[in-house]
Amino acid sequence: MERSARPRRRSIRALLEPATDNWLSRGYLAVVAAAVGFFLYAVYIAPDPGFAGIWPFLATAPLGGLAFLLTLPVESVEWLSPLVYSAGAAAAGLVNAALLGLLARSLRTPKPRPATY
Repeated sequence: MERSARPRRRSIRALLEPATDNWLSRGYLAVVAAAVGFFLYAVYIAPDPGFAGIWPFLATAPLGGLAFLLTLPVESVEWLSPLVYSAGAAAAGLVNAALLGLLARSLRTPKPRPATY
């Protein structure tokens, strides 16, 4: 059973590696973490959260919309809805950071050119 867990762990690590192997992706993850942290602070500690939910939504766009859709089934439980939204925004941020990392990797890798005579 351990043998099947190791390749899966490696595949997850390989999928998330572009999200953390360059400064562009790390900076983006820091922005997403700050937006989600501010949202959680505003919802659970501040007296009036106002429009605090817009920051994670904008920071993780376009996948941030899916995080909002995940909260629709759990809106009846008031304390759970912000946690589900935060988890969805964090997951969307990871996917966006991995895509940014792949983009940065493709831009920095020089393309081979054919020799000219």
